Amino acid sequence: MTTDERMVTFGKRVREVRKSKGISQEALAEIAGIDRSYMGNIERGEKNITLKKAYEICDALSVDIKDLV
Repeated sequence: MTTDERMVTFGKRVREVRKSKGISQEALAEIAGIDRSYMGNIERGEKNITLKKAYEICDALSVDIKDLV
């Protein structure tokens, strides 16, 4: 499977914002209702997530989606 650079960029931004807020990956996954290992896949740009899931991550991080894309 070829990784899309947009997925990688999104995942990197999720990780950057999460770390800047002092939230662990496990805590973010729990807040967003996502499995911890799946959250790791998202942050590495390995999963093409749904728009709904992207908004759930934004809500969990208290950021606008434009801050992650």
